Amino acid sequence: MTRKVTVLGSLNADTIMHIERLPKQGETMAMYDATTAPGGKGANQAIAAARMEAKTTFVGAIGDDQNGQMLLDAMIHDNVDITNIKKRDNIGTGSAFIMLEKDGSNTILIHGGANQSLSIEDVKSATDAIINCDILVAQFETPLAVTLKAFEIAKQNGVFTILNPAPAKTNIQPELLHLTDLIVPNETEAETISGIPVTDEASMVANALKFRQLGVPNLIITVGARGAYYSTVNGAGFVPAFKVKAIDTTAAGDTFIGTLASQLELDLSNIVDAVRFSNRASSITVQGAGALPSIPKLTQVKAAFGE
Repeated sequence: MTRKVTVLGSLNADTIMHIERLPKQGETMAMYDATTAPGGKGANQAIAAARMEAKTTFVGAIGDDQNGQMLLDAMIHDNVDITNIKKRDNIGTGSAFIMLEKDGSNTILIHGGANQSLSIEDVKSATDAIINCDILVAQFETPLAVTLKAFEIAKQNGVFTILNPAPAKTNIQPELLHLTDLIVPNETEAETISGIPVTDEASMVANALKFRQLGVPNLIITVGARGAYYSTVNGAGFVPAFKVKAIDTTAAGDTFIGTLASQLELDLSNIVDAVRFSNRASSITVQGAGALPSIPKLTQVKAAFGE
């Protein structure tokens, strides 16, 4: 059965600045390249799900500008339903400025733009897209009140919810966490929410207990090149990453989440296989440059497994 995924989230024009290293305060340093491409956590996750052949719908907002059209074109190219992407006349499309170091590490600055204009009314108008999907995915690059409303609609209609709490926030409404079936932070985001540093498996177990106390029954913590820890109502464990030479880590986490949404059984019975498959997809993403251009298709991931 084809998985139906709706993503509520951000649409950004990414400016990628290729640099040797991060500049020091007060230092002027030359870039050796600069490129612009469609991105945003929401867009990346939706494209990842779509390229894994999930039927994918997007809920978000863009400006009435060239960057907004670039993002719409990217969504259409990968067969993402754009019916619920709103166009704003007086606000520019969101943007991200990615400082990409030679070793593949990145530091990102974000300007919300039209993403922050997304409203509860926009979510209500997208009710059909939410109640008719299997999994609803959201991040923190759109207003929290909007995500809360979307999750309320989802849970009232038996839709599974995945929350990617990025960028990290400490002021998450308890109601939102109680409406979250699965939360997927990286180690920094997990610590920001739980107050428990992620240093080893024991600290991951402690995080899982804390998240359950906060109302979230299922947790996956992604830890970059090491892999991902999962703790669900069915059990817990660690799934190692695939060892590759990283060129650009941009969108690796988003690839993981979009792929996960496309593969995960709603009872979480295949959690290990789904995490492993998502790890493999991410390992392909980091071997390419840019966000959307490097996200693999289902056939590429299967080929990497020798299928």
